[in-house]
Amino acid sequence: MTLKLARRFEDVFWREYLLDRDVERAAVVAGVGSNIGRRWVRECGGMFTIRVADSGHRLGFEERELIEEMLARGHSQADIARATGRARSTICREVARNARRWGLTGRVRVRPYAARVAQLRAEARARRPKPTKLSQHRVLAATVQAWIGGPERMSPHQVAHRLRVVFPDDESMRVSHETLYAELYVQGRGHLRADLHKALRTGRARRAPRRAAKRPRVPGELLIANRPKDVDARTVPGHWEGDLIIGKNNASAIGTLVERTTRFVILLHLPGRHDAEAVADAIAAQITALPEHLARSLTWDQGTELVGSHQRVRAETGLTVWFCDPASPWQRGSNENTNGLLRQYFPKGTDLSVHTRQDLDEVADGLNARPRMTLGWRTPAEALTEVT
Repeated sequence: MTLKLARRFEDVFWREYLLDRDVERAAVVAGVGSNIGRRWVRECGGMFTIRVADSGHRLGFEERELIEEMLARGHSQADIARATGRARSTICREVARNARRWGLTGRVRVRPYAARVAQLRAEARARRPKPTKLSQHRVLAATVQAWIGGPERMSPHQVAHRLRVVFPDDESMRVSHETLYAELYVQGRGHLRADLHKALRTGRARRAPRRAAKRPRVPGELLIANRPKDVDARTVPGHWEGDLIIGKNNASAIGTLVERTTRFVILLHLPGRHDAEAVADAIAAQITALPEHLARSLTWDQGTELVGSHQRVRAETGLTVWFCDPASPWQRGSNENTNGLLRQYFPKGTDLSVHTRQDLDEVADGLNARPRMTLGWRTPAEALTEVT
């Protein structure tokens, strides 16, 4: 396998991996073994970015050949820009950057632009890894290593700021915390001690991605900003808020539905899975048992348990599904309050799958018989009876 072919496989792998951090799927798409994919991730410390030269944003060899041909025919750089679909400034920089100058004394001559030479220079400039600051500054590298691995156990962020305090007049003793993380995580650099990452608070040898796995996209027309105003006013019954309370190790869950006007609670039994299909089945089983005027809409967060099945829920129950903005639990205030009450019965960190359908009904009956100040000290059960 040639180097060029291997790079092509690797680039396909990274483009897929960076979507949802799934090594197995990315390896299948790239046509390589999963062991190879895991090795690539391990060696890059989870900090890989697509090579600039392969990203599609830079000129390719075919475009450079066209530039060479049009320059030889006497076309202007503006003509070349229109022919390639690039900005005129891009063509200007490309020609100036790759002009071939020669001459030994005094007089410097410029040879015509050559696509082959320009391509070789571009690949050389894009080659990675580049020399790092720590590899060129031994005093800085020794200082960083002593502070991170010493008794203070400084974090890279603390080191970056402490250098400015200790060496206020020495601009060479500056390094960003992101550079330090790259030195700690990426294998093969060798400018810091190989086991220095163990001194970090996390002790990780690679960066853990902050963003969550890729989620189904929420249709814009179903965001809560488009929800009718009468739902906000709580004057019409039949509008529900929903969510899941999660058990130990995210392995179990109980679904919660709260009617906005009466605060009536329905608990969804999810003894096995709590994915989109299981949640949709549980919602349909409960809502279809209600009178039609009590099944108008459902407001949920952007969890995958409903984003992926909202069309099915609407078709089977008649509920119009609305989705809250990300990280905005107050947009489901009644449901959040109820979830807090439910933790008296289902504490955090416990296995929720042990509770039977009968257990959930007893808890729901208890909450629905609890007087509420917002209902004039009536119970949710009494309020629901009045509108049934």
